Amino acid sequence: MIEVKIDIAQLQAALTELQGKLGNPRPALKEIGEDLVESTKQRFPAGIGPDGKPWAPNRPATLAKYTHRVKGTMTKDRKRLSKKGERRWDSKQPLVDQGTLGEQIHYRIVGHDTLIVGSGEEYAAMQQFGGTKAEFPNLWGDIPPRPFLGLSIEDEIMIRQTLESWLQ
Repeated sequence: MIEVKIDIAQLQAALTELQGKLGNPRPALKEIGEDLVESTKQRFPAGIGPDGKPWAPNRPATLAKYTHRVKGTMTKDRKRLSKKGERRWDSKQPLVDQGTLGEQIHYRIVGHDTLIVGSGEEYAAMQQFGGTKAEFPNLWGDIPPRPFLGLSIEDEIMIRQTLESWLQ
């Protein structure tokens, strides 16, 4: 009589591990969330949206308002721009006023399988979608959209690679 013994312990362990990973996506979502927060924050100094398009430039009135508020951008008599002020004025990048919004990007896992990336700052929606003075009378002018939330091509690749890694 021939007896064949099959040890499926390794296979069983691998299947159990795979089931655990599929049954609990939170560790993969956590990794993806951390990566998306970082890539979103990087859009602010670059002044680009997730689609790679540059944000709308600041208007002269915005630059003037901002320049006068920042220490060191005006001469001591406050009548003209200092060299630092001129560099800020000549900058083609949209304003990153105090950097608060760019630093307040967070992720949250909701329920079993939902990842949310965003900001709790009340002006985040205005940055993302823009708005007009007619819609929002408290604005001192129209604000063009400067989207910072969303997935870039690099983000999509990172997500795919992360999920593939978690499923191996």
